[in-house]
Amino acid sequence: MFDPSGSDPISPALQDLLKLFAQELSTVKFPDLDRAVLEEAAERVKEKAEEVARAQAALEAARQALYESQEALLQRGQRALAYARIFAEDDTELSAKLDGISLPRPVRKAPRMEGATALEAPSVQSEESAPRRRGRPPKARTSAPLFAEGASPEAIAAVEAESANGTLHTA
Repeated sequence: MFDPSGSDPISPALQDLLKLFAQELSTVKFPDLDRAVLEEAAERVKEKAEEVARAQAALEAARQALYESQEALLQRGQRALAYARIFAEDDTELSAKLDGISLPRPVRKAPRMEGATALEAPSVQSEESAPRRRGRPPKARTSAPLFAEGASPEAIAAVEAESANGTLHTA
């Protein structure tokens, strides 16, 4: 049948037929079929589509509530396991049993399933939308030349050699 995921649950072909019965065939009556019967059936389809949309919204809300309950249980389970491990430090048998339990890490935020599946890859963030770095900003470096104007590495080495020999002449 026609997929009601669009805005109108009635297929385009049936819409064309309904238009024909509303205009050119408005006075024609077939056994058990006429304009009024078709319009009534179309209204029922629209009402059922609205029921489906409400049921899907209720289902999504119930799934969200289930997800939140599962996350709350997982967080409490993480805490209980941590407490139990501390409690069982002196009991090797109980400690071994607790070490065999590995709980997943809890997710901080519930996924929003508005038109997207949870398995889609996350979008790549640009520099503008990326979260700001924490901490003090780096110091601004002034771009000074390594050697003074006109001084080459050879000239500086010669000055250092004269300074070391004590033969440095200043003008």
